[in-house]
Amino acid sequence: MRRIDREMPAEFAYDVTDRCEYATLSMTDPEGLPYCLPVTIVRDEDTVYFHCARDGFKVQCLRANPQVCLACVCDTHIIAEKFTTEYASAILRGTASEVTDDAEKIHALRLLCQRHTPAGMDGFDAAVAKSLPRTAVWKIEISDITGKRKKYDSRGEEMKFGREE
Repeated sequence: MRRIDREMPAEFAYDVTDRCEYATLSMTDPEGLPYCLPVTIVRDEDTVYFHCARDGFKVQCLRANPQVCLACVCDTHIIAEKFTTEYASAILRGTASEVTDDAEKIHALRLLCQRHTPAGMDGFDAAVAKSLPRTAVWKIEISDITGKRKKYDSRGEEMKFGREE
């Protein structure tokens, strides 16, 4: 990380992962070209889950090259007079694999719904019973995580967090 004065501890990065509205999943397609897309995630310890269709380009990419990178961002605030943006971010690297065990799939889907649609949990069991056969769940086992933050104090001075360069 070039701006080590913005570096944050792993606990901060995990918190950003848990709070981001969505994350951007970066992968390599079967021909070796970069490909990324937004996914809705949930974290359980050192595992991140997301769901998708059972087939499609994303699934082809993940099967061909399971090494992935996930970018999470939250707490963004444009500071127009400084021509900059405050933010909190986390970058996760890891290996993606499809979840094939139905109990783990249901666990991951329950976590996803509890995080993103908690008001609808009364209908969770019926929805899962209907959609489980056509829903894929993937997990990323986190091998590396870093966090970064840019924030200003009440005087308008950029706050320093990590080590100075």
